[in-house]
Amino acid sequence: MFLLRITLLAAVATASIVDKFENWARNFEIKFRDLEHHNYVFRVWAENDKFIETANSRNASYELGHNQFSGMSSEEFSEFLGYSVDKPFQARGLYDVILESLPATVDWVSAGAVTPVKNQGQCGSCWSFSTTGALEGAYFNKMGHLKSFSEQQLVDCDTLRNGGKDHGCKGGLMDNAFSWIQSNGGLCSESDYPYVSGETKTGGTCLKSCSVDSGSSVRGFIDVSPSSDNTMMSALVKQPVAIAIEADQKEFQLYKSGVFTGTCGTKLDHGVLVVGYGSLDGKDYYRVKNSWGESWGSSGYILLGRGPQYNRGDGQCGMLLQGSFPEL
Repeated sequence: MFLLRITLLAAVATASIVDKFENWARNFEIKFRDLEHHNYVFRVWAENDKFIETANSRNASYELGHNQFSGMSSEEFSEFLGYSVDKPFQARGLYDVILESLPATVDWVSAGAVTPVKNQGQCGSCWSFSTTGALEGAYFNKMGHLKSFSEQQLVDCDTLRNGGKDHGCKGGLMDNAFSWIQSNGGLCSESDYPYVSGETKTGGTCLKSCSVDSGSSVRGFIDVSPSSDNTMMSALVKQPVAIAIEADQKEFQLYKSGVFTGTCGTKLDHGVLVVGYGSLDGKDYYRVKNSWGESWGSSGYILLGRGPQYNRGDGQCGMLLQGSFPEL
């Protein structure tokens, strides 16, 4: 790591904030190309540090904090997102059921239907993690036990040249991925086809050596009727749901804990997984599993505000616009 001399940065920083930055860089094992890059990251980090301090002073229902993205500008952070803006695949059906009596809380994590938080790394493959998360939940309900499925198989194989519709590290759609799994007769396990694109930053050759789990064979997939909390909650009573959100806003980037009611729009750019809903300190929420590792957010999760007041009823960060889940 390059050492920063206080005198070099006296115009923009005190010794305490430099120490805080250096501790952050060590904790997150940030790699610097040279002194110029080191100083650039420091300047961005210092701006984000001030943003965190200002936001937390408002005593909102959520708090921000430093994570592995604290040294990134908003433009750089957007490169980690990977939801395709292509027209979504048309599912065979539309889930528009509203249960007469909804439970106050749904928690698929406690139920054992959700694998540990994963990390897409430096690859725009969020769509594959959202897809496997929904598949893992459906598999749990069908087979009675949890199994982790391969994102790498989707990144490598669900491509145009292999008869798919997605784009590896350059984005994709969960419905497209469900369709590919259906045509493939299922998906291989994480252990048989492990994820490497977070380091390589690209997809690889589609491997045929792993064994597809026949229990993961997709019969079809359903799109959740949009812009309805009651419909989304009813779907979540059945199983976890893959969704798309807008995640490119700074408050989302630096989210740490609490029910997120901050600024975010509906320009969908990131695929995640809804694993339940509930209330915290009088605030209704959806619990959402991300794919940025456990160092982001609340151990890899975020609580998104729930209710018709968010984004004109389209859900916080647009989460009610494109929900879907597979049927096995």
